[in-house]
Amino acid sequence: MARNLDITSLRSFVAVADSGGVTKAAGYLHLTQSAVSMQLKRLEESLDVSLLDRSNRSVSLTAQGEQLLSYARRMLALNDEVYTRLTAKEYEGEIVLGVPHDIIYPYIPPILRAFAADFPRVKIRMVSAPTTRLREMFGRGECDVILTTEEHPGPGGEALVTLPLVWIGAAGGSAWKQRPLPVAFCKNCIFRSGVLKRLDDAEFDWDMVVDSDLDNAVEAVVSADLAIHAAIKGVYPRQTGPIAHDGVLPDPGQSRIVLYLQADDDPILTTLRDMIRQAYLSEWSPQDTIQLTA
Repeated sequence: MARNLDITSLRSFVAVADSGGVTKAAGYLHLTQSAVSMQLKRLEESLDVSLLDRSNRSVSLTAQGEQLLSYARRMLALNDEVYTRLTAKEYEGEIVLGVPHDIIYPYIPPILRAFAADFPRVKIRMVSAPTTRLREMFGRGECDVILTTEEHPGPGGEALVTLPLVWIGAAGGSAWKQRPLPVAFCKNCIFRSGVLKRLDDAEFDWDMVVDSDLDNAVEAVVSADLAIHAAIKGVYPRQTGPIAHDGVLPDPGQSRIVLYLQADDDPILTTLRDMIRQAYLSEWSPQDTIQLTA
């Protein structure tokens, strides 16, 4: 007699595998930890195999779990495709998505591609602007969904991942050795005040060498070795890179990627939200340094 795998249990299994733990998976699925654990147990019992190695503090997959993960992803994708194709035909309109330029890659392009496939009649208009401007636009209702880079989420914001900031400069440059320390931040940079405060707290003399609202002005002076800048680790403008200062410079701090959604009862917006959540559930760990175009 044919036996059937439970799609809900498979979805919990994939969420745990992607997030590295039951707690994060439960948050993403809007379930309790006990409910997720019960679904995993039911799945293991139905297959009569152990899928997760629970011997360590972090959850990892067994050999059988790794084998199932590939099948589970395909089954969920097909399930979701069938459901969307048969139920989402009435959805149409426009969604405005706001994202700062330095976190567009690597996740936003595949999210846009997947969303367009599921909702071909819904147009996504993407706005790329600094976090402060995106928050203002969101407050005026001009954006439906925004991602921001902030140390602390604002009202209604959901922190997806915490990222370290690093000092960056021109490749092979020496600007970081100068005193006062030449730094460059555009006026709208969300990192600016926090990083400068860290320099002040460390009694580090600094000099702001750019006065601009535009990121490309900052990138120009940094790539010319006239100043240094703080950026999210792994995402650097062209002709720049992390500075190997061996602790000479103060720690610039960290930032969070925060998600804001206008209406959590809109099925289209919640689908986009879930796609974004899924993309950021796994740890931010780009395999290669991401170079931003100037």
